[in-house]
Amino acid sequence: MDIGTGDGRFVYESARQNPEKFFIGIDPNTKPLEKISMKATRRPAKGGVANALFIRAAIEALPHELDNTADEIHIHFPWGSLLRAVASGDEQILRGLHRISAPGGLLEVVIGFDPERDLKEIERLGVADFSVAYARTTLASRYEQVGLQMKEVGRLEKDEWTRLHTSWARRLSSTTARQVVYFIAEAQK
Repeated sequence: MDIGTGDGRFVYESARQNPEKFFIGIDPNTKPLEKISMKATRRPAKGGVANALFIRAAIEALPHELDNTADEIHIHFPWGSLLRAVASGDEQILRGLHRISAPGGLLEVVIGFDPERDLKEIERLGVADFSVAYARTTLASRYEQVGLQMKEVGRLEKDEWTRLHTSWARRLSSTTARQVVYFIAEAQK
């Protein structure tokens, strides 16, 4: 699952590259998804994929039909309420992510901050220093309280962003000061 899927490019490209797996993109705003979701419904010869689905839902209200189904959850370059939730370790949102995770499912979160350009957003989040150290200590503790155990924390260098197949990774790569921190947590059931 790709939560905060935006234009759905990550889901679409992943479905094309992995036809044996099923991919779900979730976002409350369907407007950016129109082009990719239509493309996904075409015949395979015209670029369609039968293993992708897009759902309109907010992180605060993930459908219960998804409970215990996600082997992988990806949240790449979140913004707004989704960013606040994952960067601050919001207990309610984390419980929702744990709820939709299959036992042993992995949650990958990739967050990019430009200390100058994103200063107001960082202040709004109350995360003065979003860093690898912050993720390993403060966030790890909050995630573990709801059954999501941190397995890996690190930084992504700019040349690694392209593997994410997201439009945001491409757009954000033009700034030189942006730091990208990622972490992977495992759902303990």
